[in-house]
Amino acid sequence: MTAKSAAISHVGKIRSNNQDSGYAGKHLFVVADGMGGHAGGDVASAIAIKRIAEVDKDYPTADDAEFALQSALIAANSLLAETVFEHSELTGMGTTVSGLLRVGDTVAIAHIGDSRIYLFRDGELEQVSSDHTFVQRLVDSGRITPDEAAVHPRRSVLMRVLGDVDASPEIDTTLHDTKPGDRWLICSDGLSSYVSHEKMTAILQSMPDAQAAGERLVKESLDAGAPDNVTVVIADIDETDDSGLARPVFVGSAAVPLSFDSDQRRTSLRLPTLLLHPLKATQPDPSHFEPESDGYLDELIEEDRRRARRHKLTWLVAAILAGLALVAAVFFGYQWTQSHYFVGVSEGRVAIYQGVQQNIGPITLSSVVQETSIDVDELSSFNRSSVERTINADSLDDARTIVERLADATGD
Repeated sequence: MTAKSAAISHVGKIRSNNQDSGYAGKHLFVVADGMGGHAGGDVASAIAIKRIAEVDKDYPTADDAEFALQSALIAANSLLAETVFEHSELTGMGTTVSGLLRVGDTVAIAHIGDSRIYLFRDGELEQVSSDHTFVQRLVDSGRITPDEAAVHPRRSVLMRVLGDVDASPEIDTTLHDTKPGDRWLICSDGLSSYVSHEKMTAILQSMPDAQAAGERLVKESLDAGAPDNVTVVIADIDETDDSGLARPVFVGSAAVPLSFDSDQRRTSLRLPTLLLHPLKATQPDPSHFEPESDGYLDELIEEDRRRARRHKLTWLVAAILAGLALVAAVFFGYQWTQSHYFVGVSEGRVAIYQGVQQNIGPITLSSVVQETSIDVDELSSFNRSSVERTINADSLDDARTIVERLADATGD
């Protein structure tokens, strides 16, 4: 590999097979994230990547490149449908695809699904593609925030994919200007779901070597638990037309022979993963496709409203219970303080107090229950010091006994 681009894919820490595929060539850079079961996902991504890689060539114009890339995705979709027809056990398989094809100072982009394309330019990282998910629709409509989308229970529901699920998928295609110094990042959600935008920005800025940057991004995802497959393709734009690798590179499922083995085994969780990442070291919900229909979206929105109402009700009940517990603690705590007595000083005379010597802010936890005629100044130095420091009593009668001893000591 050269320093100008890199392609890396890792199975992650939980899945037993890699359903991601990636490709980095001379002009074409693309990532696919398969879905549809243990075997179907890797087959789908590999078939799509190998078909799309055929368009990695020179084009006279960026428009020609855009058309070729879009046509390649449509052809891959048909090829996946044919594969399912021949292998019925793969019914429902599909794959996301996000790729770019460079022509001079322009890149043609084609995208479907929730893999992502980023542009790192002048220290800023911008997401160029838009996720084709139901939660992204909710974010776009202002119903939830991006932070809420990151933990939404339906975040794995895809609205658009390639496969046998949709004969005419809608593919996003755009043209973008590019210039020397630009760094393009294409990744599966195994990276974007577990590594923050800020962390990705810092790595891309601090590591000029594409291979080193890609490996570090994958490592960050693994350090975060990485329950999903992780695939990263980086393309750096320099002064020359050759922005790719000297030799095309396939990674992930596309790098190995196709297998239709439906073995459902999963790798066991490693103890360090469970200890270091107890919340993230769980098998993620598999991505699946749902037709883009208003009815399903309305159902999803209503489900969000019900969940929000349940959430508010839960917090309200918890707040009420916490308030009652606090009131009970204060009441019984105060009752406990009032079961104690001590002898102290009140306006220069010995007095019996009910409560404890401590105060809580402006709240006094003791009060005089009996004043005496014994002047503190008439006490011996030892008794006067003891009374000023207060003398604890087990009961009111015990406190009165202490007062009588003090009176006897003064001769009163």
